[in-house]
Amino acid sequence: MLALPDSWVWDFWTADDGERYHLFFLFASKALKDPERRHYRAGIGHAVSTDLAHWTRAGDVLAHAASPAFDDLATWTGSVVRHPDGTWLLFYTGATLAASGSNEQRVGLATSPDLYSWTRHPGPVAEADDRWYEPLDGGWHDWAFRDPWVFADPDGNGWHMLVTARGNTGPVDDRGVVGHCWSPDLRTWEVREPLSRVGQGFGHLEVLHTVEVDGHRFLVFSCPGRDLSAARRAAGAEGGTWAATAGSALGPYDLAGASVISPPGLYVGRLVPLRDTGEWRFLAFVHQTPDGGFGGTIIDPLPVSVVDGRLVVG
Repeated sequence: MLALPDSWVWDFWTADDGERYHLFFLFASKALKDPERRHYRAGIGHAVSTDLAHWTRAGDVLAHAASPAFDDLATWTGSVVRHPDGTWLLFYTGATLAASGSNEQRVGLATSPDLYSWTRHPGPVAEADDRWYEPLDGGWHDWAFRDPWVFADPDGNGWHMLVTARGNTGPVDDRGVVGHCWSPDLRTWEVREPLSRVGQGFGHLEVLHTVEVDGHRFLVFSCPGRDLSAARRAAGAEGGTWAATAGSALGPYDLAGASVISPPGLYVGRLVPLRDTGEWRFLAFVHQTPDGGFGGTIIDPLPVSVVDGRLVVG
């Protein structure tokens, strides 16, 4: 478990250097008193482990930039990949406030030779294009274009980025889509149309990533109950980390048939492969403790399996 005495931790992502697992996580000081205030005080921290359970904290990675900047409010969730030249690249969410008070989200970039020392690059590398995505002040509580998940094209044609985003049509509570960008070199990015349609029952699909477990492909993402569509809520659906079957890493995704896989109280679950065996493990942060409080810790890994074509945790 990762639990910090002076800070809450929540969203996270991992990298594997061949010897250690690296955990990158959002954190904010408990001196804020109210955990709901953590979002606009978030920085990116770093810890290392050999077993995904026992973590040693390393130096912090990023905090918000000096204003004015696209990331002068907070630095949020992202992913880390390694360029063929050995450079590590961190794609992260940069947040700022518009004059209207809306939270604007764009994708930023930092690079490192060793996963410990990071250099922030100027300006965002990707932002929502309103040809396909909801414009600023489109009716939602933020301008969503965050949680970049980057991976190499399976056929060797560059790199893809999946993004938490919202389409520009349909009911406001049902516009969550899988945003998409493409790059030939991990440095320059082309924003493309979404890989899914609006109207699948989600206001947004947070911290999404794709996995293949026992020959079955899934899109894993998170959505809390309050951000499900009215129709899903009326049907009694509850929030958590979800899994939808996928035809490939780029879809199609059966979002309408997605189901919650996370145990109660956990949120932003990720599947991480074990280096030696290739088996998958589920990590998540404790969003709600049994007494109803905010946990702010990351759990020990849980086993993962596929039963009757569905992803199962535990």
